[in-house]
Amino acid sequence: MKVHSLIVGELGVNCYIVACEKTKEAIVIDPGDEPDRILQYIEDEHLNIKYVVNTHGHADHIGANDAIVEATQAVLKIHEGDLAMLGDAKQNLSAFHGLPVLSNTKAQLLHEGDQISFGEEKLIVLHTPGHSPGGICLAGRQILFSGDSLFAESVGRCDFPGGSMTDLIYNIKTKLMILDDDTVVYPGHGPRTKIGWERKDNPYLSEDSRQ
Repeated sequence: MKVHSLIVGELGVNCYIVACEKTKEAIVIDPGDEPDRILQYIEDEHLNIKYVVNTHGHADHIGANDAIVEATQAVLKIHEGDLAMLGDAKQNLSAFHGLPVLSNTKAQLLHEGDQISFGEEKLIVLHTPGHSPGGICLAGRQILFSGDSLFAESVGRCDFPGGSMTDLIYNIKTKLMILDDDTVVYPGHGPRTKIGWERKDNPYLSEDSRQ
């Protein structure tokens, strides 16, 4: 599995292009902005994009959905809990910045345990609500794309509509912290980390942290 990251948009979203090196089939995770850069990499690597996957529906993660889907004929996927955000600027928070961001709502709905396959690779959907109702992570062999659920020594904001710190911490502890220590975490913002490091040093996950 080959992972390439591009930092896109004003809020510095990590957009990931994840490919099966043998077949060149790939997915794009969270194309938040700057579709030309994303598409240039896809063209340079001769990739066949099977899916565009949103880890959640906030505007900074969905802004280039339509451009990537149109150019590659990929299928858009998002958890059912965040589907409404794609077509509603208030729900995806873009209306408050004066530049509404909308995405086509024709998407395949994801659920806990679903498998996303591309080439000889696969990722499993882990539903981790808390940052948003439909927030997900994608887990593979010692790899995790954590969206805005888990960051390096931090977690996602929970003060947006539909957010819950209690739910987020519970889901991180029960679904992510059970992964191997060496699992590499690719978050929605900021640098990579590892599950073992976060288990030990993430202040939000300590036994006495307030939930």
